[in-house]
Amino acid sequence: MAQRQPPVQQAPPAQRLRLRYAKRGPGRFTSHRDFGRALERALRRAEIPMAYSSGFSPHPRISYANAAPTSAASEAEYVELALAEVCDPQKVAAALNDVLPHGFVILDVAEGRPESLGDLLQVSDWKMTLAGAQPGVLGQAASRLLDRDEYTVERLTKNGMRTFDVRAAVLILRAIDDQTLALRSVHQTPLVRPDDVVTALRQLDARVPAQALLTRLAQGPLVGERIGDPLRESPVMQP
Repeated sequence: MAQRQPPVQQAPPAQRLRLRYAKRGPGRFTSHRDFGRALERALRRAEIPMAYSSGFSPHPRISYANAAPTSAASEAEYVELALAEVCDPQKVAAALNDVLPHGFVILDVAEGRPESLGDLLQVSDWKMTLAGAQPGVLGQAASRLLDRDEYTVERLTKNGMRTFDVRAAVLILRAIDDQTLALRSVHQTPLVRPDDVVTALRQLDARVPAQALLTRLAQGPLVGERIGDPLRESPVMQP
């Protein structure tokens, strides 16, 4: 009987790059898994020299962090690539933009840093558009939520029904106009999503529309009162 050979051990990556990308237009309707497949195809077509994992089924070393939910647009999604060769970051971004499907755009790229990408993505800014809301309703519902010390909602997940404390995740919630809310939320565990906030607002005021068009504007470390650039900034440590 032939002895099974041990798996091939891959060399460590020569370079790590972190990319910020946008989901726009039709891209907002793709799932995180759909984007992953599209990115792997783009990496092959662009001939980016990817580093691979060791084992019997090597795969390109790609790390994702805190992806936006399906149907949400975003200007601030992040992914880390491990490369087998050192490449010019801007050339990698340009090559990927030439072959990525319509709706996905690489916006920025930088060398990897010691901090985990996931640890740097602490908060997000969202724009939530609720078409058809009556004048004043969104602002009133937001004020009622902010007045609470705690407010829980339930959402069905792949592991069953879970309860989320929406109020604990909300740092900022205000009406921009009669049909638009600005939300800043902290990334806690379990993760509270913008649609959980909409659920809470509807429970507080049934006049709040059920459907919201969500766009993530930024995510990163909390630096004072602003969201920093996770490709280049770290959270400011409190004394």
